[in-house]
Amino acid sequence: MEYWTELYEEITGKINEHLPQVAWVDLWHEQVNYLTEELPFPTPAVFAAFSTLTTDDRGTLAQDCNTQVDLYLFYETFSDTYAGSANGEGALDFLRTLTELHALFHGKSGQAYSGMRRTDMRREESGGAGNLYRLSFECLVTDYSACRLFVTTENPDADVRVKPLAGEVPGDTGKPLFDVGR
Repeated sequence: MEYWTELYEEITGKINEHLPQVAWVDLWHEQVNYLTEELPFPTPAVFAAFSTLTTDDRGTLAQDCNTQVDLYLFYETFSDTYAGSANGEGALDFLRTLTELHALFHGKSGQAYSGMRRTDMRREESGGAGNLYRLSFECLVTDYSACRLFVTTENPDADVRVKPLAGEVPGDTGKPLFDVGR
């Protein structure tokens, strides 16, 4: 697998497939902090970010990566979102989408990740532009990208000759190499 690419495509694909109310899915680069400079995007919007927390080598070129996946849900809201207000239903829609986003990933595994579990959920500062919440998950990703991107070459001109040893092997006493205490 290509660690970031396949993980991003699978997660954003699931959001697009299962949450039709989400109008924009993108890679997170703090877009909501630069709304006047950024290209406009429709809301609700979900942005994905990734961090490697720990790694375990599975050999020379493969690793098991404990990965943090942050999903930012941004929803433009207006004032008066209290219960019974004109915009109260908009606030409830935001909370429903936040819940559905959690339910879509918590406790699930996919092709590019396994054992997704939520570790945090909190409000993030959005500069007063709307509601921005971050759902953080941890999952295991096995990264084979170095294996795929590593090029093995052959040298047909190499002269490699192997011939059996004649006679006894030096140092061979006929005794076991290791004493296991029996």
